[in-house]
Amino acid sequence: FFFFLMTEKLLMDSFAFNGSFSMWKDIAGIAGNIFAFGLFVSPMPTFRRILRNRSTERFSGLPYIYALLNCLICLWYGAPFISQSNVMLMTVNSVGATFQLCYIVLFIMHTDKKSKMRMLVLLLVVFVVVGLIVAGSLQIPDKLTRWYFVGFLSCGSLVSMFASPLFVINLVIQTKSVEFMPFSLSLSTFLMSGSFFLYGLFNSDAFVYTPNGIGTILGIVQLSLYCYYHRNSIAEETKEPLIETYV
Repeated sequence: FFFFLMTEKLLMDSFAFNGSFSMWKDIAGIAGNIFAFGLFVSPMPTFRRILRNRSTERFSGLPYIYALLNCLICLWYGAPFISQSNVMLMTVNSVGATFQLCYIVLFIMHTDKKSKMRMLVLLLVVFVVVGLIVAGSLQIPDKLTRWYFVGFLSCGSLVSMFASPLFVINLVIQTKSVEFMPFSLSLSTFLMSGSFFLYGLFNSDAFVYTPNGIGTILGIVQLSLYCYYHRNSIAEETKEPLIETYV
């Protein structure tokens, strides 16, 4: 695997700035940013309900904490100091981090005291962890080693994020209902993952196309299950993603 990554790095240095590859890479990156925006705004119905009721009810704030951590790690990986030609990763994750931080602030403002303290502690932990990653990577003088270090962290973070819908897939199979797997959310996930999978391929970056390739496959599985079980689903499709109501 390390030999494979070394080969990828050499290919990236040799071909990443090829004219045609660069053009298609930019197109894939822009598409990924657009589709990701759809995911970033998907919790808005949930927060309209929270603002209307002035309470977080039984909603969990943990998904937004984890999403913020993931965005910040991937944002740092996209920085020129760490990897090459990954501006699109910086834009999508900076926007994503801003959205998640806004959601967290709104959640803290409308939750109970106990949950508020827990969210504040978790938010502090996120900043400490990211700070340690940034400080640690800055201490690595060799750029290739630094790329490996942050790359593995960002790849692991993305894989775990894409794997989170697995319990939703299991629930759909058990209940034979797509009530808790919104089509729009599954489609946006598939399109975003597919776009950044291509972006990573055109940029010869294994740390980008590997996790997004996994996300693309899981997106296809979700869409296939939706098409198969949609006619058997009795309940109406919920407006809030399952990750927000059941985590």
